[in-house]
Amino acid sequence: MSRRTGLILDFGGVLTTSVAACALAFDRRAGLPEGTFLSVIAKDPQGAALYADLERGAITQVQWNERTAALLGIDGTNLLGRVLEDLHPEPSVIAAAQAARAAGVKVGIFSNSLGAEPYDVYGGYDLAANYDAVLISEDYRMRKPDPELYRIMLGLMDLPGEACVFVDDTARNLPPAEELGIAAVLAENPADTIARMEAVLGIPLTEQV
Repeated sequence: MSRRTGLILDFGGVLTTSVAACALAFDRRAGLPEGTFLSVIAKDPQGAALYADLERGAITQVQWNERTAALLGIDGTNLLGRVLEDLHPEPSVIAAAQAARAAGVKVGIFSNSLGAEPYDVYGGYDLAANYDAVLISEDYRMRKPDPELYRIMLGLMDLPGEACVFVDDTARNLPPAEELGIAAVLAENPADTIARMEAVLGIPLTEQV
């Protein structure tokens, strides 16, 4: 097989620090039992449906803030911004992505949306300037793991699945990529993620000492 020449990266939890860790810290600040926020958005049927609607762009972030806060029994003002207060860029992965791009690999961002107002999770990352293709789910009224969204991403990359690698921190988002021939990498910590990216791309992505 020829060398893979496309790298597709999830945003939250890949180019950033852990989203789950942010959620746990939020629970502590809000006086909620540990794990409450993640449980509401993933396991509570109403909460999970609201989060899916946010990712698809079916509701605004303000609507999500108000409705999810009601399930949590707390104030909804800028809820998402408060949950992600501790979210920061992950410099090592960002640097690895830029190293891949400098080596001739097309690098794209494939992210489920969280809305843009009042909290813009993408603010300061200048995705359009730093990456070759950017897909934010709400622009297509779908969300990962909807299979059609992966085909759209490959179209934006202008590459076949067999030429691409996809990195995401959510396991359920990987199978649709693999079905299209994309090599999938589950992001668990930055060092391992970069090592796996290097292995599948066949190029160094960190400065050699």
